[in-house]
Amino acid sequence: MYADIIIDITHEKLDKIFQYSIPSDLDGVLQIGMEVIVPFGRSNRETKGYVVGFSQTTEYDAAKIKEVLCIAKDSVAIESRLVNLAAWMKDYYGGTMIQALKTVIPIKKQEKARKKRYIRLCVDVEAGRQRLEHYLHLNQKARARLLAALLDEPRQEYELVTKKLNVTRTVVRALEEQGIVSLESEQVLRNPVRHKSRREEIPEYTKEQQHAIEQFWEDYSQGIRRTYLVYGVTGSGKTEVYMEMIARVLDEGRQAIVLIPEIALTYQTVMRFYGRFGDRVSILNSRMSQGERYDQMERVKAGEVDVMIGPRSALFTPFPRLGLIVIDEEHETSYKSEQAPRYHARETAIRRAGTEDASVVLGSATPSLESFYACKKGDFQILELKKRAGAGELPAVYVVDMRKEMKAGNRSIISDRLKNLIKARLERHEQIMLFLNRRGYAGFVSCRSCGYVVKCPHCDVSLSSHRNGKLVCHYCGHEEAQITVCPSCGSQYIGGFRAGTQQIEELAARQFPGARILRMDLDTTRTKDGHEKILEAFASEEADILIGTQMIVKGHDFPNVTLVGILAADMSLYSNDYRAGERTFQLLTQAAGRAGRGRSRGEVVIQTYSPEHYSIEMAAAQDYEGFYDAEMKYRELMGYPPVEQLLAVLMTGPLEELLDTAARYLKDFAVRLDKNRQLQIVGPASPYVGKVNDVYRRVLYLKGADYKLLIEVKNRMEQYIEINEGFKTMRIQFDFNPMNIF
Repeated sequence: MYADIIIDITHEKLDKIFQYSIPSDLDGVLQIGMEVIVPFGRSNRETKGYVVGFSQTTEYDAAKIKEVLCIAKDSVAIESRLVNLAAWMKDYYGGTMIQALKTVIPIKKQEKARKKRYIRLCVDVEAGRQRLEHYLHLNQKARARLLAALLDEPRQEYELVTKKLNVTRTVVRALEEQGIVSLESEQVLRNPVRHKSRREEIPEYTKEQQHAIEQFWEDYSQGIRRTYLVYGVTGSGKTEVYMEMIARVLDEGRQAIVLIPEIALTYQTVMRFYGRFGDRVSILNSRMSQGERYDQMERVKAGEVDVMIGPRSALFTPFPRLGLIVIDEEHETSYKSEQAPRYHARETAIRRAGTEDASVVLGSATPSLESFYACKKGDFQILELKKRAGAGELPAVYVVDMRKEMKAGNRSIISDRLKNLIKARLERHEQIMLFLNRRGYAGFVSCRSCGYVVKCPHCDVSLSSHRNGKLVCHYCGHEEAQITVCPSCGSQYIGGFRAGTQQIEELAARQFPGARILRMDLDTTRTKDGHEKILEAFASEEADILIGTQMIVKGHDFPNVTLVGILAADMSLYSNDYRAGERTFQLLTQAAGRAGRGRSRGEVVIQTYSPEHYSIEMAAAQDYEGFYDAEMKYRELMGYPPVEQLLAVLMTGPLEELLDTAARYLKDFAVRLDKNRQLQIVGPASPYVGKVNDVYRRVLYLKGADYKLLIEVKNRMEQYIEINEGFKTMRIQFDFNPMNIF
């Protein structure tokens, strides 16, 4: 037998399978996914690699094939199904096989096990009492204390007993030598869920919730596996629907993965799932220690975990009987990887589910256009929740035109209406959330007097302000000179947005003295439990106002929040991205959905310089389908996803002239491949930041209706790059339907 091995080198030229013979001591031991040490190259340098398959034959001279040296120390085997998933990711998204393998490996190496020690009484009660009298007679008080405790409870934790009874290791050893006690140890798997919540009662479902659950279960119980979209307004009880679906799948002896978009959502989500499923729930996220992450995989292998919750990487939990994958807030951009392979969790989950006889449930109040488009085509099945669960109503939403505020003399970022509503809430001891929409703030230039935004005449995205005094389009490379006076109204109040969460916190403290304020952003959540501590404090009503960026408006449920203020709603609306309108609508609708989730109806204030934009109007009306129709007309007109597909070729290199030449060659090659003129090729252009750490960056876009054609072009371009020496000094990545501008 020969082992097919991928060498642990990310260079594309070595991204192929090498065969090694299997020594007798490893025969029957090696498994697909294992990390091994092999001799590589002319110097036989010891190198790590991954076993991706086995063969009984070889195309090479068997006498010249090298032998696997050993299994890598502390390696963690990847499940063979995840290896196959990695191969699909490599073909579908580009990059190297080794990059794909490292993506699907949840844990890179074994961690040192945590042990818990116990002291056990080894003699019967009668013998123990006789020995206790002997110790007391000899005035050996420490030995007597230890033995008396063990007579009450024969097995106790070592650390607890020694501290509580003030007993030294010498005393324990003396009793051990006399055969009275023995020391035992067992491995303790670290559990990251520290706060056990009370048992959650199974709710009485609304008719809409019950219909969604039964529709899913009717298919599942008949062996039909589909992708579903639970499309429900904020507060409609989507999480309860997920939990009931999972409970039924678990009753069949299967397991479930629940993906959430951000670590900030982990705390509340886990507490709810823990209340329903107890210790069978675990989590994975990047804030956990390597030991905690490793132990969760050990718990999975031991069959102790049935439900894994976490961001994107939790998708690769090696469950042997996976039955359901839930992707909550499926519209979120964090489900798209920014590292090669640039996979999307939604597509990858559907692929994994398809190979493991599992279903996929997507959920959102503001679905991605891709998912809603798939429902319209019949690829996904939609399950609708049109009403809030319980007696809750959707909040009242007010749109404040900040141009009028400025004309009235208010140059503060907080409008008069929002200020008055905040004061009223503080008097009633209700809570307020202030959301600063910072996404996309760095790029566009706008006028505070009339709301005019400088846009590209060719691509219908905003131009970005560069430090060289130019306004640049990141899609086609169009450039204009920087402006200091608004060409629409002549105002000098034109430029970028500068306020941040810290400035908002200081302003709120001045305007509302005595209010207890919490701020949640990257600075305040850097520590391991940063998100959890802030959210727990706000949930316990230890603060009146929570100020933050988009991490505070996604999926959280605070019943006492009756007012949400959205500051600078335009920030994401005019970012240099074709998804700007979609992201703005989603953020504003999700932010508005945090208000009035308890008994009192909520109110929302959206502050904007563009109140007439359809994204703002539809968000204020909570009208997703109206927004979808308007946005799809724009996408059809411009040829953007999901109507057409978009491939971004991202190029970086240390020499600008060489990079520009390579980019032109790659574009010319793409043009030659497109014999039937089915693609639109745009660029190459310089992105917002054209150089980082003396490395230059360029991007090339290919648009077309046929996704398979784009994959074929990507594969041919990868081959072209591999055989041409000129690309050696460059890094080139492929990104399908990119979520973020490069």
